[in-house]
Amino acid sequence: MQAKNAVASSTKTSLAKPQVPGQVKHYLQFADLTREEYDYLLSRAAYLKAKFKSYETWHPLHDRTLAMIFEKHSTRTRLSFEAGIHQLGGHAVYLNTRDTQLGRGEPVEDAAQVISRMTDIIMIRTFGQDIIERFAANSRVPVINGLTNEYHPCQVLADIFTFVETRGSIQGKTVAWVGDANNMAYTWLQAAEKLDFQLRFSAPAGYQLDMSRISSNTLKHLTVCADPKEACKGADLVTTDVWTSMGYEEENTSRMTAFKDWIVSQELMSLAKPNAVFMHCLPAHRGEEVTAEVIDGPQSVVWEEAENRLHVQKALMEYLLCGRLD
Repeated sequence: MQAKNAVASSTKTSLAKPQVPGQVKHYLQFADLTREEYDYLLSRAAYLKAKFKSYETWHPLHDRTLAMIFEKHSTRTRLSFEAGIHQLGGHAVYLNTRDTQLGRGEPVEDAAQVISRMTDIIMIRTFGQDIIERFAANSRVPVINGLTNEYHPCQVLADIFTFVETRGSIQGKTVAWVGDANNMAYTWLQAAEKLDFQLRFSAPAGYQLDMSRISSNTLKHLTVCADPKEACKGADLVTTDVWTSMGYEEENTSRMTAFKDWIVSQELMSLAKPNAVFMHCLPAHRGEEVTAEVIDGPQSVVWEEAENRLHVQKALMEYLLCGRLD
């Protein structure tokens, strides 16, 4: 059934296309999609957000099931995916590795074979990127990275959508990253290459980017700044994250010392462009990586950013299962 003929009955009929094993499209890192696909997703997210705000029912994923597999704690990821699939007409099944056979040593490959035969799409929030790569290699349905130690593509997709929504195209703009070389930083790097903007990265010695992970094409979009002030000067967007990510709690004391001069303060924000925005993927620690004056101030778009996880992930799930619907 063509999408244009299915709109009236979309609350009863799924628009999802049959998945062909071996030809399934996954979203494991930001680099997995093309510039054209991102243009579509950003436009589609705006369309779905408008429907959400107008209380318009749209159920292209009627009776489809999302499996959500969590090995790490979550607030925004779980809520946005669970609410999102429901709003698209499907439903979610929450699986915590502590409560499943994965927590008792079942091979990732075996779990992927079973779970992907019972569901239509899978989101995983785990530690190593290798885990999600192995899972996807054995899955018959699309797999989405809800966060790994290496990448957080859904968050950066929401961040970029938020920038486009508030300031227009991000192409040619400058993003200042002030903080650790974590999964967010590496994802922003992939986004910079894919969407053609510049990333200025600033972190203390010992917490720098691993250049062996960065391609020569990506390097063209990167400037490493020893001083966070230099990174923020003239930036269109300033963003940061907690200094101690999940899995690195034992380093917390040493990190508090190392990052003490990398707090995003009003002084740093004043160096950016007057209409620059501040972003944070949350949860935030006021007084550590960012001051309350900044995160709660007029340039902050963190709450819009958090909400937009819902809308971009709805667009992503719809696209992975239905293809383009415009």
